[in-house]
Amino acid sequence: MFTQLNPTIPVHVLGKGDGYAIGMIDYGQEHNLIWVTAIDETGELWCAPNHKVRLGKNWTMGRGENPLVAKAKADKYAAQNAGPVDAHIVPDPVASGHC
Repeated sequence: MFTQLNPTIPVHVLGKGDGYAIGMIDYGQEHNLIWVTAIDETGELWCAPNHKVRLGKNWTMGRGENPLVAKAKADKYAAQNAGPVDAHIVPDPVASGHC
């Protein structure tokens, strides 16, 4: 069964990012619910299994950010702000105190 969500629900798909669930697919018992989600950053539509989807934080409901979502965002931020890696630079063992 396909259910269109109106209004859409702000969610985070682990491994994909923030977006809005626009629909839900229920294939019945012994199947995960599938969330049809539009990802904010890429505009892609993904059908994400239930265990990969987290609700967005909601101040009025008293719901903070999910720890897995916070970690994913922190990891992405760190990767985007890491300096360039130069494979030709070898650390000096004497200067680093390893000798």
